Amino acid sequence: MANNNSSLTLITIFFSLLLATAAGRFITTTSPSISDGINDGQGGILRLNHLFTSSPGECEQTYGFMPCTTTAFGNLFLIIVYGYLMFLAATYLSAGSELLLQILGPGLVGGLCLPALGALPDAMLILVSGLSGSTDTAQEQVSVGMGLLAGSTVMLLTSIWGTCIVVGKCDLQNSVAQDNKDTKGFNLLGSGVSTDIWTSYSAMIMAVSVLPFIVVQFPQILHSTSGRHTAVLVALVLSVSLLIAYCLYQVYQPTLQKRHLDFAKHKHVRSRILKYLKKRALGRLVDSHGEPNREVLVRLFNSIDANQDGSLSVPELRALIVGMQLYEINLNEDDAVNKVMKDFDTSENNEVDFEEFIDGIGRWLEEAKGFKKNTSIVGPDSLKYVHDYYEETKKEHDLLGDQTHEEDDEEEEEVDDPRRTTIKAVLLLLLGTVIAAAFADPLVDAVGNFSAATSIPSFFISFIVLPFATNSSEAVSAIIFATRKKQRSASLTFSELYGAVTMNNVLCLSVFLALVYARGLTWDFSSEVLVILIVCIVMGVFGSCQTTFPLWTSFLAFLLYPFSLILVYVLDYGYGWS
Repeated sequence: MANNNSSLTLITIFFSLLLATAAGRFITTTSPSISDGINDGQGGILRLNHLFTSSPGECEQTYGFMPCTTTAFGNLFLIIVYGYLMFLAATYLSAGSELLLQILGPGLVGGLCLPALGALPDAMLILVSGLSGSTDTAQEQVSVGMGLLAGSTVMLLTSIWGTCIVVGKCDLQNSVAQDNKDTKGFNLLGSGVSTDIWTSYSAMIMAVSVLPFIVVQFPQILHSTSGRHTAVLVALVLSVSLLIAYCLYQVYQPTLQKRHLDFAKHKHVRSRILKYLKKRALGRLVDSHGEPNREVLVRLFNSIDANQDGSLSVPELRALIVGMQLYEINLNEDDAVNKVMKDFDTSENNEVDFEEFIDGIGRWLEEAKGFKKNTSIVGPDSLKYVHDYYEETKKEHDLLGDQTHEEDDEEEEEVDDPRRTTIKAVLLLLLGTVIAAAFADPLVDAVGNFSAATSIPSFFISFIVLPFATNSSEAVSAIIFATRKKQRSASLTFSELYGAVTMNNVLCLSVFLALVYARGLTWDFSSEVLVILIVCIVMGVFGSCQTTFPLWTSFLAFLLYPFSLILVYVLDYGYGWS
């Protein structure tokens, strides 16, 4: 795949250089009486706009040699060419990041490199849009960067988010999507996707990441012009701080997730043992006062004590845990046995006598009662809370998402040649970075020229068109991953979408604010900021409050896209916000 993309890149660059030659070559003639068919009396410049219906006016070549044109069709062609090159840059950056992830693991690479590299094409376009020419020129072109920033956010959280729901939907049972089971078709309430709790946290973080937008808008909200430059600086500091905090969270999140998952597994083992003992005790695990029934527990203790020596050893506890067949979780038996032994063995002699067994069961029962505050501790239904405790711990484990489940282990491939893979990853990252840096400026110029030729505001061009070039690789990857129809893949898919938007809100915005502050530009993007706030907060709160999304939620996301376009248009041209 990478080789094919490399070939396409070289071919595209080759044709771009040919076009550059056609647009930039001066052809002179020594005899005015001889016509060369090219010279128009102004140096004989052959320009791209001669291939299309030419309009009067001079075009400025990027870098002094890139092709240029003043016609709408000519600039549309350039937008397509440069947009495709930016798409290839994003693809190479994504491929290189994935290879690097296989070598170095999720910590530093997943926390810092992947999010930053994913946002690099957007950041490049935003950077060059504010660095071009004079301050007046930069003020005009910076709307391209804002359009890209808003368009990327809206596209990822609306059309791509909704598409992932449609292609990843599974049958819903007890409000949870069943892996690889899609028999209900397009049932708006009966089918959908489920994610883990960490995905909800990602949505929450994404909603919080819009704070710099709110800060920078304060002067406009207060109708003040004196504090705008200061507001930009404060928002910049806040944005950079959030970027650092987010990267640190991404670095330490795998460790944090593992700790939570280990704790959830141990709690589930405890609940399963209680359920097992309740079944063996025929419902008489506690007495009429709600205390552990010693007579019944003596018999259960003796049935577990294979050696009949009055204590439970590690092998006997292992036999108990293995016999319960906890196939629903990816259990490390040694770790489970050690933790159960630690719960019971208060004397730390590596054995559990009957009194320790009674005390341990009592503590577990008290913990189980805590799940249902109104649970009755006496009567025929006194042990219903044990079943509730078991169901709650199983649900908690499922929500956390087991990253090491055996079904997903099959998808992980070992790296045969780490050195060669590292070199390939670095080369792909370099190639993607060079392409993004080289063609970001020509793409911004082409958008500006197309806007001038068609009288279409450059914001709307960059809002609609450019996100497909810079985010298409992430979008396609997310959609393909969602088609696996598993909770694990759905969690990764939506976490990637929320993470991409978060990086837009902190990394790309930091670049944007730095340009505005350094060049003394005017921040006048009230309608665009409002759209970003609405989409991020609505989808962020929605995603953080639940982990299951029925099919109907996809239509809510789809409707947000045209709503965003209409809102910006009405506010800008109906109420003159910009």
